[in-house]
Amino acid sequence: MNRPSIVWKLYIAAFYIFLFAPLLVVAIFAFNASPFPSPPWKGFTLEWFVGTGSVFGKPGVLKDPIWLTSIGNSFKIALPVAFLAVLIGTVNAWVLERAEFRGKTVLAMMMLWPLVIPGVVLGISILAFFSRVANGLEDALNADIDMLRPGLPLVILGQLSFILTIATLIIAARLRKFDRSLEEAALDLGASRARVLRTVTLPFLKPALFGAGLVALLMSFENFNTTLMLVGSDPPLPITMYGQMREGATPAINAVSLMLMLGVGGIASIFALTSKAEQ
Repeated sequence: MNRPSIVWKLYIAAFYIFLFAPLLVVAIFAFNASPFPSPPWKGFTLEWFVGTGSVFGKPGVLKDPIWLTSIGNSFKIALPVAFLAVLIGTVNAWVLERAEFRGKTVLAMMMLWPLVIPGVVLGISILAFFSRVANGLEDALNADIDMLRPGLPLVILGQLSFILTIATLIIAARLRKFDRSLEEAALDLGASRARVLRTVTLPFLKPALFGAGLVALLMSFENFNTTLMLVGSDPPLPITMYGQMREGATPAINAVSLMLMLGVGGIASIFALTSKAEQ
């Protein structure tokens, strides 16, 4: 075995150790029979997943209303964000790839700005803007519009402001590869534009639509910076994890992290298998 081959193998091993060693430690200590989320190892337990709190004084993740509520709040945010990102992203991709108008290049570049603006700045800007709008409407209509105040609706709008850009880029990349002669052939055979869209174009875009929805779902679920600025009294999972860490972490944090890793890895694997089957 020559020296370059050994060097490459050592590099690959070091790279994956760097990536996965911290995750492995978190996963292992999710089962630690200790009130602390770190060494030493005190024995194996499932209390931090399904415990009632009789052993360590705090219930496991799947028995704790705080954790269950925060997970539910995350889904209440992530599902609408994913749906809107795919829906509006498809329209945006269609405009960018099919329409011709003056200033399209500038608008396409402007669409990328939310990706490079820090999440905290984006969150503060959205909060200030909608608070000003809510105050103006309250003065004009003598009614307070709750959805413009910090809370789940504002978090959805805030996350959508940058996740939408990623969904648009994913769908536009797929649409760019589409052979438009297929649409023209279908139109020549008498199909309406709506039928061509439904039976020709959208099936071709299906992997990108699914992928964009999945990416939007995962990005929404793990977003912290923007969410922290816009959240109200119903914190999603990342905000709850942050609050628990400040109060004093327990292995319940590790348990939640392990569940997230398994969920994300499972969804990503399903997406990879589905994409492979579509090719």
